[in-house]
Parts: sequence; C-alpha cells; structure tokens
Amino acid sequence: MGGGDASGGDGPEQELKRAAAAAYNYEGDARWAEYWSNILVPPHLASRPDVVDHYKRKFYQRYIDRDLVVEPMSSTGSTQPSGPEVRIKFQISCTTAPTATNRQCYKSLTKPRAWNMPAVQGWLQAVLGTKDFIHLMFSLMLFTSQLHLKIAALPVFCWALDHVARFLRRNFARSSFYRSYLEEPCLWVETNNTTLSLLSSNAEIALGFLLTISLFSWQRSIIQTFMYWQVLKQMYHAPVTASYHQSAWAKIGRIVNPYIHRYAPFLNTPISAAQRWWFR
Repeated sequence: MGGGDASGGDGPEQELKRAAAAAYNYEGDARWAEYWSNILVPPHLASRPDVVDHYKRKFYQRYIDRDLVVEPMSSTGSTQPSGPEVRIKFQISCTTAPTATNRQCYKSLTKPRAWNMPAVQGWLQAVLGTKDFIHLMFSLMLFTSQLHLKIAALPVFCWALDHVARFLRRNFARSSFYRSYLEEPCLWVETNNTTLSLLSSNAEIALGFLLTISLFSWQRSIIQTFMYWQVLKQMYHAPVTASYHQSAWAKIGRIVNPYIHRYAPFLNTPISAAQRWWFR
C-alpha cells in the first residue's frame, strides 16, 4: 500500500509534465530548430515520429523543465531494453564512419587515366585493394546493419586512433600543448600500430562469425552476411591488410583444426569447399 502511494505521488506529476511537453509549441521556439539541426540522425530515422518526439522531450527537459523524466524510446509498458532505441543509438553512433571513410577515399584516390575498359579495370583493381576503400565497405556494412553488435565499433575506434595521432603529429608537432600533453599518447599509438591492426583484424573476423550465428535468429540477413564475408575475403588478400588477417586466421586454424579433426571430421568437406572459395 505504502509503495503504491509513493509511486503514485510521482506518477501524476510526471504525467502532467509529459502532457505539457507534448503540448509545447516547438515550431514557435527558435531554439528547437537549432537544437534539432545539431542532432546527427540518419535520414530514415529522422522522419520517424517516435524519434522526433523523443528529442522534443529531451529539448523540453533541457530548456524548459529539468525535472521532466525522459524515458527511453519505445519503452512504454515494457521492462526490457528497447530494441529500436538501442538500434537507433547504434546507427547514430556509426553515422560518421562511412562519411569519414568516403571523404578519405575521395581525397586519396585519383581518377582513371583514360575512360576506356582496360584503364577503368586497372583503376578498379587498384582501388579495391586500398585500405580506405576497405574501410568504406566495412563502414557501410556497419551502418546498414540491423544488428547492434558493439564489437563492430572496435575497428572503427582503432582506425580513428591512428588517424587522429597522425593528424596531430603532422599539424601540431610544434605546439607546446601538443608536446606537453599529446605527444606521448600519439607516439604510443604510432609505435603500437601493429597491435592495434591485429586487434582490429580479430574484431572484424569475430564480427563475421557473429553475423553467421545471427542467421539462426529472426534478425538474420543472408545478403548482408554474404557481403560481409566478401569484405573479409578482400581484407585477407589485400596487401595493406593481408598480413594482419592471415596471422589472425592462422592462429584460429591452429586452435580449431585439432578439435575439428578429432570431434567433428564431418566438417572437413564443407570447410574444404569454403576454403576453395576463400582462396579463389
């Protein structure tokens, strides 16, 4: 009884606050337009009413009534974490990855020497093996994924560390602030680049296996899983990433193969078929 009264004392107050937030004239408040323009939301999510309403409540809490409790999106009547909310946050957090890698590709890759088939084919072969293009393909897979696998953000984090360290060293090496506070972390990133690349490669391979396992769930995407394994295959063969991926796969083989030969020899045939496709 006492618990019900306590919860009821706060409930009606929050209901009134939520009603006031819903009735607020956001279009008439210039701060709302500025606030909404500064939120990085993918276009296919920005048109969803639940997403817009959520950020309106966040705006109302920030500028009008700080006592308003903003609940997670799509959480009405549910005690479990909201799947749509987690997926939205995951996609928002990964929006910058394809944008940044696309810009890097545009800056680093030149145009074909001539617009004929042999020249374009040679140009495409050169482009497909570059690190920037591989990162772009990985980022697009990450951004369009219906799964919110947090391990997918680890390679992006490793790339970001490397890019930031190189950028700071190239542009701010003479700055006293850089020499005092940033030089040592940036030097650590550059000297441990191999370790970061191996960590990134292991995360990329682990993501491939997780996508394969997801084929047995309702969130499965056969096309996306196949395309991601194509990207992994490209990473295995591309000179810029081959050494790291080949090292990771060799370690996996040394650990897994004895168990397969001993306990599951029937898997040798499908594994051999997969290897023929992989090395083709």
